[in-house]
Amino acid sequence: MNQYVKRTQRDYPLSFKLAVVEQVEKGEMTYRQAQDHYGIQGNSTVMKWLRKYGVLDWLSSSPVRKCGVNMPKMPLTPEQRIKELEQQLAESEVKAQFFEAVVKVMNTEFGATLNKKAVGHIITQAQTPGLTVTCVCRFMGISRQAWYQSLQRERGKAIQAQNIIGQVTAIRLQQPRLGTRKLHYLLQQSPEPALHVGRDRLFEILRCSRLLVMPKRAYHKTTNSHHRFYRHPNLLKSGENQIIASQPEQVWVADITYLPLRKGTAYVSLVTDAWSRKIVGYHVHESLHTHHVVRAFKMALVNRRTCSPLVHHSDRGIQYCSTKYQELHERHGVICSMTDGYDCYQNALAERINGILKMEYLLVKPEDIVQARKMVRESVEIYNTRRPHLSLKYKTPDEVHQAF
Repeated sequence: MNQYVKRTQRDYPLSFKLAVVEQVEKGEMTYRQAQDHYGIQGNSTVMKWLRKYGVLDWLSSSPVRKCGVNMPKMPLTPEQRIKELEQQLAESEVKAQFFEAVVKVMNTEFGATLNKKAVGHIITQAQTPGLTVTCVCRFMGISRQAWYQSLQRERGKAIQAQNIIGQVTAIRLQQPRLGTRKLHYLLQQSPEPALHVGRDRLFEILRCSRLLVMPKRAYHKTTNSHHRFYRHPNLLKSGENQIIASQPEQVWVADITYLPLRKGTAYVSLVTDAWSRKIVGYHVHESLHTHHVVRAFKMALVNRRTCSPLVHHSDRGIQYCSTKYQELHERHGVICSMTDGYDCYQNALAERINGILKMEYLLVKPEDIVQARKMVRESVEIYNTRRPHLSLKYKTPDEVHQAF
């Protein structure tokens, strides 16, 4: 059984004392760790050796404060400083590898690529002290020339975006809710090359400027299909005897839409050519009486240029089934066609024209019927002559109508 033997200073050779002092001053272990590691007896034996043989100043504080929690920070030896820097370097390398892995995962899994614009913002705002363009280029694996060329491209894109926004604003003075695809077509027709951008790029510019058109929905019933008048069959319905328009003035579609006023209510009767999408007749009125609806049909008949067979398609509203309206059909040799019951999808083209006028042009409530008629007249003129139509391969209805 080992028996405790008390040692004195003479029991430790000088070489041993110097070796312990060197290890402590190099930072390989603290004096407490050296005392436990070598089994040195006495709480202050190693500290006495440090004070007697050490190179550093170990007399500035007492041994009790050196081993306490609030022990003052001792100056580091070059060896200790090198070891500390090596630990910091190893930690920085692990940190850099971690963030590189995060960027790689964001790129591959979530599609978030590293944006040079964001990196440039960090440099210009001096968010990272000491970070230079040279360092950034080295980190990103690109040359300084490529870096400055990317900044120049970004500035060019910003100037181009401002020019496009100005042009779009000018177009929307007359067509406030013109869609992005139609704006893209108009910009492509411009003689200025700076306005020629891709469709997705235009969507991005308008989205960032909050200029995208948000759809609106409204519904007001203007059709009374429960009446005693005769109802005609649907000649445009899919089947063997279906009539499909192949030129202007072959099929007309008609409908009535609701137009709110600041003081009262108005209605708009429209007659549209199914082939060219041109509004060939319209009338704004304060009531749903038949003689008001007839005026839109008479306007279309006056502007008619051919004598070919013509089909007039509408819903089963009481105005279109009335005797007065049907007499015009017989007098001008017009064939009548109607929807099967109250189904708006069987008169979708007329409903679409109603929506375009109300959702793109008639955005503000007119004061009275006089203002309403003026607004509708201007809107129909812009729609027929200036608005590119998607179903017409971005031509205007008037261009298609005049082509035949």
